[in-house]
Amino acid sequence: MADQSPERTPDGHFVVVRGRKWRATDPSVPEEAAARLRRHLMSARRAVRSALAESDASAEAAARARVNRAKTALGERGTPWWEQSDRARRERWEDGLAELDEQAPPE
Repeated sequence: MADQSPERTPDGHFVVVRGRKWRATDPSVPEEAAARLRRHLMSARRAVRSALAESDASAEAAARARVNRAKTALGERGTPWWEQSDRARRERWEDGLAELDEQAPPE
């Protein structure tokens, strides 16, 4: 089975998955940085799952905060990336990556 990119809206701001629109990752994030952010995101999602399984509310909250930080750094949450200046976009992903690297290096 070939790896296919999801359908995008004509403006490129959203991807469509099973009929539902999701904000697309900011295309200005360099691929190396985006890959690191995605590793952080997946690690944080695994941490959410583990915290839920252990009924650990504080660990769940911390993991969900990491998920949110990674998605915001990728441009998928927060101020829409297409409404930000190039400088603000760069600062968003650089700051998010630095914070996530400091909190928990990606697995």
